[in-house]
Amino acid sequence: MLGFILQRLWQAAIVVLAMSALVFCGVYAVGNPIDVLISPDATQDIRAAVIAQYGLDLPLWQQYLGFLGRVLEGDFGRSFVYNMPVSELILSRLPATLELTLAAVLFASLVGIPIGMYAGYRPNSPVSRAIMALSILGFSVPTFWFGLMLIMLFAVQCGCMPAGGRGDTVSLFGVDFSFLTANGLSHMVLPALNLALFKFSLMIRLARAGTRELMLSDTVKFARAAGISEFTILSRHVLRLISIPLVTVFGLEFGSTLAFAVVTETIFSWPGLGKLIIDSITSLDRPVMVAYLMLVAMLFIVINLVVDLTYALLDPRLRKGRA
Repeated sequence: MLGFILQRLWQAAIVVLAMSALVFCGVYAVGNPIDVLISPDATQDIRAAVIAQYGLDLPLWQQYLGFLGRVLEGDFGRSFVYNMPVSELILSRLPATLELTLAAVLFASLVGIPIGMYAGYRPNSPVSRAIMALSILGFSVPTFWFGLMLIMLFAVQCGCMPAGGRGDTVSLFGVDFSFLTANGLSHMVLPALNLALFKFSLMIRLARAGTRELMLSDTVKFARAAGISEFTILSRHVLRLISIPLVTVFGLEFGSTLAFAVVTETIFSWPGLGKLIIDSITSLDRPVMVAYLMLVAMLFIVINLVVDLTYALLDPRLRKGRA
């Protein structure tokens, strides 16, 4: 297992290096932030001084090597717009996105998996057919439209939920969280539901497919012949056997939701990473854009490693194969 982890870490380092080059070149080839940062009435001397201050007068390869050297020291540069270290800016926005993502993915998993297992256990019942119709709706409805409908129904018509913002927060270990206050939790409900829609439908269909396949297998037949109850079969045998694909989807969906919660955060004015990257793209804040995309790449690498290690915990055969 140690050799497997070291091999994956070496592969991750190569991927991050390649990703940093692609991201840096791609972002720095689009637009000129000086046109956004400096007034059009500024003189050529002022423009030249600002360009030299940010090192934008150097060749692209020199800029990249300088950037790479600073990253190895933990310095992602300073934001052009916020005039603060990019790492501090991202860390200040990360808790908001993290708690929203966790709420959405946990809701989709804890509710979607049992519902999907029931639909696979009783595939011909009216309730199961309604569940599958609901899952198709979740795949078909655009996220932005569903978010607007949630705001229209619960915030405008009923007035029982806030339309946007993060609400009150409580500091825990120096990090602000919303779910620890009633007001903050009420602000989380609608964006979390909106973010969980697609994941909820995906978990239902995966759990249903896995359960339906296993209910016809010899494992379940032998368990029934041994007199084991249906609940025990579903909770101990079926759930364990379908857990590997569900863990894979959970990990990948958690990463994609954390990285690309842009639409939901924009609609609900949630002050997280998604809204930050949109504002950075609008203002051509290059250091923030590069750091964000590299963070996304490293996030998926870490998640893939954790998923692989979870496989080994769930399936003893994988541990023996890697030993």
